[in-house]
Amino acid sequence: MLDLSQNIEKQFIPILEAVSDPEIPVLSIMDMGVVRSAITKNEIVQVQITPTYSGCPAMDVIGDDIKKALKEAGYNSEIELILAPAWTTDWITPRGRKALEDYGIAAPLDAEADKEVLLNGKRIVKCTNCGSQNTRLVSQFGSTACKAQFQCEDCLEPFDYFKCLK
Repeated sequence: MLDLSQNIEKQFIPILEAVSDPEIPVLSIMDMGVVRSAITKNEIVQVQITPTYSGCPAMDVIGDDIKKALKEAGYNSEIELILAPAWTTDWITPRGRKALEDYGIAAPLDAEADKEVLLNGKRIVKCTNCGSQNTRLVSQFGSTACKAQFQCEDCLEPFDYFKCLK
């Protein structure tokens, strides 16, 4: 997992932790790992964010939400989109992974396991309802492009799986 704590001034951490991911509102943008830095230069908070994938439609909303949250806290800000290095699911915090699971979205596996699940049908994605690994891929794409749709064969509940992105 990426540790950006040295690139984010401490006074901004609670403000940014209060900004939700617009597609997964139980996650903060900090838990998603999209905030790369937040530092003050010439009395302006300069925030760098990385999209979860290039062309992510949520980035404009995230930028606006960051500006609003900082403005409400008394800061003027600028948002910069950083594309390299590309965002990876490794940047999701442990708290973020737990929040995903609690919300009903299976957290991403590592890259090799992800391939086994999505390409070879291996049954290792745990159902977010009952915890069973007796699950099957329904569709390579779920509610968003970064998720796949699964169904538990034991409790029959459908759920999303957040694909591993490296």
